[in-house]
Amino acid sequence: MAINPRAFSLSTALQEVWDEEHILTDDDKKLISKCIRHDGAPRSEDELDVLHLSVASCDLLESIAEPEHNIHWLSEIGRRFPVATRNYIHKVSSYFHGRNVSLPEFFADPLVEFVRETKSHVATLNYDSLIYDRFIESGILNGYNGFLIDGMLDSGFSENALERRHGNNFGYYMHLHGSPLFYDDNGVTRKLSRYYLNVNQQEHGRHIVLTHVKHKVSVINSSEVLSAYWRYLGFCLGESDEIILFGYSGLDKHLNKLLQPYSETRCVRVVEWDGTGKNAERLSFWRGVIGRKVELLQFESILNFNEW
Repeated sequence: MAINPRAFSLSTALQEVWDEEHILTDDDKKLISKCIRHDGAPRSEDELDVLHLSVASCDLLESIAEPEHNIHWLSEIGRRFPVATRNYIHKVSSYFHGRNVSLPEFFADPLVEFVRETKSHVATLNYDSLIYDRFIESGILNGYNGFLIDGMLDSGFSENALERRHGNNFGYYMHLHGSPLFYDDNGVTRKLSRYYLNVNQQEHGRHIVLTHVKHKVSVINSSEVLSAYWRYLGFCLGESDEIILFGYSGLDKHLNKLLQPYSETRCVRVVEWDGTGKNAERLSFWRGVIGRKVELLQFESILNFNEW
């Protein structure tokens, strides 16, 4: 958002993916429009919430079907709806990975050097492609030869691969809200190379948290990969000396709840855009949702922060 607020706006992505040819059929659009009760693309997380609940309900009904006896609770159109909706959500998430922009060096270089020196853990929420790309280019993420790992092997994701063995002391890179690079392959979650991701990509999994905050936990719990990252996040917080929340809204209650116990014994710094609100009001907000010792740093552009 600090680089290009329009390009990285959720509403922009929802509309542009909707308008793309060959992603959704006219029938797919009609199904989604009926669900959100207006023509055209979804406009907000609230409408994504309606889609999420509808897809979850369809999944439940489909799980008790008996296709071998030709017994279905859903019509053919009903079975099509979750497929179309997941495809749309995946493409919206992919949109952010396809922006032809990069982090400015004056911001990225100090962050890379800090992680290289300390192997500090990094946990991202949505739209993490900018940091992810820079970490790959700099060698921060390079399999077990890098400074951080995310558990993704050539054979797919394995929580066992996150364990430190043989004297390794790597840190962790955790995609807490998933990634459009993740896809399912015969029960195994794999990761596409970012170079092969595009809006016409047909392989996609269920490992993207792009819904209203009140249903994010259910999406996380349904994914082996995301559940593992959240378990390791607690471990990472426990061995950290300091926690920096960077560009985070503070609205994900499931994350706040995990952070709260550590706010009494760790330095917790929040870095945010000064347009969010007056410092005193925002500090009161942060201390209410995280803890009374939180420190707040506000910037005209959060990219000006480099005191890692």
